Amino acid sequence: MAKRLENKKVAILVENGFEQVEMTEPRKALEEAGAETKIVSPVEGKVKGWQFTEWGDKFNVDVPLAQARAEQFDALLLPGGVQNPDKLRRNEQALNFVKGFFDAGKPVAAICHAPWTLIDAGVARGRRMTSYPSIRADLQNAGADWVDQEVVVDNGLVTSRKPDDIPAFNRKMIEEFKEGLHSGQKRHSLGDRQRIRQPEEVGSPS
Repeated sequence: MAKRLENKKVAILVENGFEQVEMTEPRKALEEAGAETKIVSPVEGKVKGWQFTEWGDKFNVDVPLAQARAEQFDALLLPGGVQNPDKLRRNEQALNFVKGFFDAGKPVAAICHAPWTLIDAGVARGRRMTSYPSIRADLQNAGADWVDQEVVVDNGLVTSRKPDDIPAFNRKMIEEFKEGLHSGQKRHSLGDRQRIRQPEEVGSPS
């Protein structure tokens, strides 16, 4: 794994209340693989983690969200927690930042409740994904194909369910980040796939 991600720059987008282990463990794996990681946040100065049932540690914000652009990075990591993605999904700057990675075909890894943010960014439809079970219906209602697996990979999008899945999540995240751009990640490509399927659906026997 060492140096597999050398010269790769990864954004870690978080708000106060991110599940700390879902940031620190993937970040450690990325850096051990040679990647440079940057915490991006709308919070000024330091952003606070959550450790299962109580507040955790504070972490320096490397890049204020207002100054961050997807083109500055090669990949995006979205840790979970409940408060964190619920705040990000209501932040237009955060949603535009996330959309930028998908529009460019860059790989994205999201764990636990983090796919909530993907729903509001408009990038969940047509994607095969997993998440924390409590947001399964939200993803399905947004048009995602939800499955109960420790890690799911779909054209550069990596998702997992919970902290117990982090080892599998890290392995697949590093694989996809190493591969780089994925044409199937782009939002317009999802629309093309939908249109390609339509004639088959219309012409199928009733």
